[in-house]
Amino acid sequence: MSFGARAAERLANKTILITGASSGIGAATAREFAAAAKGNIKLILAARRESRLRDLATALNLSFAAIKVHTTKLDVSDAGAISSFLSSLPAEFQNIDVLVNNAGKALGRDNVGEIDPEDLNGMIQTNLVGLVNMTQAILPILKKKDSGDIINIGSIAGREPYPGGSVYCASKAAVNFFTDSLRKELINTKIRVMEVQPGMVETEFSLVRFHGDKDTADNVYTGTTPLTADDIAELIVFAATRKENTVIAESLIFPSHQAGSSHSFRR
Repeated sequence: MSFGARAAERLANKTILITGASSGIGAATAREFAAAAKGNIKLILAARRESRLRDLATALNLSFAAIKVHTTKLDVSDAGAISSFLSSLPAEFQNIDVLVNNAGKALGRDNVGEIDPEDLNGMIQTNLVGLVNMTQAILPILKKKDSGDIINIGSIAGREPYPGGSVYCASKAAVNFFTDSLRKELINTKIRVMEVQPGMVETEFSLVRFHGDKDTADNVYTGTTPLTADDIAELIVFAATRKENTVIAESLIFPSHQAGSSHSFRR
């Protein structure tokens, strides 16, 4: 059996929940799951920007006749919203098999002592608290059937901090330790816990970090060939389609010009 056929077989009829699915890695992951399953899959796409989610769902429905897609507005930093989101899921989408905790952001590049409190709270509440709350909400579903995957999107920044990134790096380091702790807590179950840690990826990440300053955001990638959202999506889906006894615990992925959070070759 070919790699593609095995992946499609292992994903058949599964329900995948992706947070931060309106753009970037989240949207690319939705497309990659749909393609790998040949449309025989259910996708729950959650994010703050509903119109983008609807556009993505429309494109997926046009490409795959059998696919089922549910979209919903969700800000993972709002614990109450997570509870309401789960209680309002249609019955056919409630038996979640894979949670991709993708929602996250970096805000600003200020040094400690000058960090905007709103930036600090935005990163901690989304990158860490929201991820933990979402995991806690979905975990009972996975425990009930003793199967499923939790895939957290970390970062090289969670392994190697850099000046001007103290809060973002701390939030991603916390994701790394949370993921490792959760894996150990679930060692006597068949639930897999995995983390994908991207290096430089060109998405809206820098545009958000610099509060919409496109020139500054674009300059981050000048002279480099960064990864794309599709590159990360491929790795996420690869991890999710391994045999159930195989856990790709951590995956650190760089573009070829990068060797660390602050070690890059620029042409």
